[in-house]
Amino acid sequence: MKLYAISDIHIGHPENREAFAELPAHPDDWLILAGDIGETARHLAYALNVVKDRFAQVLWVPGNHDLWTVPQRERIRGETKYQALVEICQHFGVLTPEDPYPIWSGPGGDRLICPLFLLYDYTFCPDGMSPAQALAWAKASDIECVDEHLLHPDPYPSRQAWCHARCDLTEQRLERAVAEHDCPLVLINHFPLRQELAVLPRVPRFTIWCGTRRTEDWHTRFRAEAVVFGHLHIRQTRHIDGVRFEEVSLGYPRQWQHAPIGDHLRQILPNR
Repeated sequence: MKLYAISDIHIGHPENREAFAELPAHPDDWLILAGDIGETARHLAYALNVVKDRFAQVLWVPGNHDLWTVPQRERIRGETKYQALVEICQHFGVLTPEDPYPIWSGPGGDRLICPLFLLYDYTFCPDGMSPAQALAWAKASDIECVDEHLLHPDPYPSRQAWCHARCDLTEQRLERAVAEHDCPLVLINHFPLRQELAVLPRVPRFTIWCGTRRTEDWHTRFRAEAVVFGHLHIRQTRHIDGVRFEEVSLGYPRQWQHAPIGDHLRQILPNR
């Protein structure tokens, strides 16, 4: 029994969609889909239909692309869009951040698997900047994330307000989880939990759309054995404070087509 992870599949790209359809079956294992499956509800349904019978259990967390409202394709937005995606997951028996955290009982003992939905709040920037200043700082380098136009925070007044609400909710759940369970946790979030992980050499100021400083200590505070994330399209394994951080992106076609898609599944448990 193994736990695998992959993110940033971007089903909207035909090459990615065709490759994902050939994902090998692992009927005894679990799979984490760590966000950016596509841009529409239809994209998510397509991907879940592919994997639902190929893995014993599938878990999903949303990425920023998943939460977009693309003009002429969808009308639902913000929290309503997120809840619609959760309902699709429930239809396929896929676990989400809204479900009780499941226990993975495999080699090495039990682990509590924790899918999270946290967003970002523009704090991955130089100290002392307000969100408006952080956005201006990014724009000074001709950088603006499409989220500013397609990821709507309704009914929250801003994306950072939505992020803070999700952090408050998730923090309480994780506090209860570590009080009720003795086993280590695996934390799953589309965005990196620590600012030092958001290193993007080609677009360094894009970091403001990559997470929140509120989660800097969650890997130690909540007894994590591993933290799974995506978003960066830079696959990596790092160890910080004795905790393993795994960036598990597939990415756009030009970023991954050197190997079969099955080779891009990252084994999270048991640790190799």
